Amino acid sequence: MSATQSTRTAAVAVRELDRRESDGIDVRLLWRPHDDRVMVAVADAKTGDAFTITVASHDRALAAFHHPYAYAAAAAA
Repeated sequence: MSATQSTRTAAVAVRELDRRESDGIDVRLLWRPHDDRVMVAVADAKTGDAFTITVASHDRALAAFHHPYAYAAAAAA
């Protein structure tokens, strides 16, 4: 496998559907087409904290994207 093929494979492994940044907090809505999994990745540039949550159902994806801290807390409970 060539380097170009590896890059293409890695590039399609996760697709970024949306992204927003505010006050150093970066939130990305991600989709893995090979297993149809949706995730929200959060990174805080000020604290260095980061986490990723898997969204249980696709209909909750936008809610998790817009409110990732609340969604993470509810998922942990």
